[in-house]
Amino acid sequence: MSEDSEEEDYSDRSISDDDESDEDTFMKFVSDDIHRCTLLAADSLGDPFFPRTTQILLEYHLGRWVPRLREPRDLYGVSSSGPLSPTRWPYHCEVIDEKVQHIEWTPFFPEPVYVPTGLEIEPVYPNNKEDTVVYLAEDAYKEPCFVYSRVGGNRTPLKQPVDNCDNTLVFEARFESGNLQKVVKVADYEYQLTVRPDLFTNKHTQWYYFQVTNTQAEIVYRFTIVNFTKPASLYNRGMRPLFYSEKEAKIHNIGWQRIGDQIKYYKNNLGQDGRHFFSLTWTFQFPHNKDTCYFAHCYPYTYTNLQEYLSGINSDPVRSKFCKIRVLCHTLARNMVYVLTITTPLKNSDSRKRKAVILTARVHPGETNSSWIMKGFLDYILGDSSDARLLRDTFIFKVVPMLNPDGVIVGNYRCSLAGRDLNRNYTSLLKESFPSVWYTRNMIHRLMEKREVILYCDLHGHSRKQNIFMYGCDGSNRSKAKGLYLQQRIFPLMLSKNCPNKFSFSACKFNVQKSKEGTGRVVMWKMGIRNSFTLEATFCGSTLGNKRGTHFSTKDLESMGYHFCDSLLDYCDPDRSKYFRCLKELEEMEKHLNLDRVFDDSDTSLVEISLDVESRDPNTSESTALTWLSDDTQEEPLRNHWH
Repeated sequence: MSEDSEEEDYSDRSISDDDESDEDTFMKFVSDDIHRCTLLAADSLGDPFFPRTTQILLEYHLGRWVPRLREPRDLYGVSSSGPLSPTRWPYHCEVIDEKVQHIEWTPFFPEPVYVPTGLEIEPVYPNNKEDTVVYLAEDAYKEPCFVYSRVGGNRTPLKQPVDNCDNTLVFEARFESGNLQKVVKVADYEYQLTVRPDLFTNKHTQWYYFQVTNTQAEIVYRFTIVNFTKPASLYNRGMRPLFYSEKEAKIHNIGWQRIGDQIKYYKNNLGQDGRHFFSLTWTFQFPHNKDTCYFAHCYPYTYTNLQEYLSGINSDPVRSKFCKIRVLCHTLARNMVYVLTITTPLKNSDSRKRKAVILTARVHPGETNSSWIMKGFLDYILGDSSDARLLRDTFIFKVVPMLNPDGVIVGNYRCSLAGRDLNRNYTSLLKESFPSVWYTRNMIHRLMEKREVILYCDLHGHSRKQNIFMYGCDGSNRSKAKGLYLQQRIFPLMLSKNCPNKFSFSACKFNVQKSKEGTGRVVMWKMGIRNSFTLEATFCGSTLGNKRGTHFSTKDLESMGYHFCDSLLDYCDPDRSKYFRCLKELEEMEKHLNLDRVFDDSDTSLVEISLDVESRDPNTSESTALTWLSDDTQEEPLRNHWH
């Protein structure tokens, strides 16, 4: 990318009809062959009247050449008239031709967490050479580091899985976001599975997503994944694996559902390089014979899903007017990282007064729940409700919905193709190694030169804690900025009021640890964004209110996008009654709970000492700590109603 195009990447011009020519920087040419018989570019004529340019076309009409401007070029990857940009894989990766698709579905009732019976067994598998290997993905270890990419990956003929002429299940994971390294059949209906570490690393074994065919109904199968590395897991707190059946989807319109019995997460007898491994085991009966099924750690959301979503926005004549999609940069594998600018178009300078809000997601590929929250946010902010229009009138939103497309495509859990955690490299100067976070930081820096950024939020998933919560940032000198560090807690507190059965304020933490100095949250805070947050969503579910003891569905995750917008309106409303009542509540917490002692403990959350909402009666929620009251005010409300 040239220096000129780099500068254009981060220009923060307000969206108006006058600015449409800016889009050319990020668009690819439509074929120049269109109407070749009747069109000429101005530089193809020797007429000095016309400048030498390819942007003016001459059309022969009624005996004379008529000049007109060339049509704007379509955006990279989101053309309304052409196909999506194909996904690029490391050249050695084997990829099946079949496109995996799933329907969206919400369970009729919340799905309960698993309650252990105490009778769960812990399978131990000795290294038996007589066991049958039924699936092995050897391509992951062909290169020690990323070399180059291809559309479709490896071009050699694919190795076929075992023949399905007997009762053996057939496994497959060589598709987008799939992850499965090896499967050993240890008994007629029992399988030992190994998931693949992140490419070009030997760790981060957490995400799994694979296909199973040749199923038999009413048979109890046991699956055991044997190479997890985290000692603690939500599977020990009731989390169930996810399951998808193509026949269930076709016949009953049922999508991803929580399944499994005899679920157990435990330390096993395996290990490598001094590290211990942990196993996840479960039993299950397939609902149909000869079905095509899938298991996953969390609801999949692929790079192709994102591109299809953005293509829908781009082809919508209404949403595309206030949502402009650009290519922020290209990844190591030359996949595109998109940035969305969302605001109501204005042709005057008033748009310069608009403050900015920044959201990012999927820096960690296996945290797919963050993409569902992002989808919910985009669905709402691009909708036709009065509050959505008010938000677009009030703010400029900069959104990077998928920071790590390469990792998402290959089925990594945490790293990019550089073999590194991008969320520890926001301070890095290595633009070529970590392009998405480098360009994101630079875009935000340039945005802050032109307007105030009131909030930055990076969406994540959490593998050990329940509920949804936030990490924020505190200053080191709290005595001089006492009011400031309380103000930084107001937005999370508001979010807990608006979403009391999912969001836990008691789980929020605001310390800045040395190991987190390279994260987006800390870097943006040090750049001057006071409200700089990481939003963490559990892979499991809630311990709060009427959601207590149930898993989150995709609709639950999407609803957090709405609650985020709702809280943003509350936070910025000219009627400051809610703001000051939250501030007063925080001051009361500090006064009655001796929070100075809490703040001195970097591992303790704001109200963890004695305001542990999760230990309350399940029928109560954090919202009982503060009742919204209406005060007389001279300020005109941002909205005409309060929730």
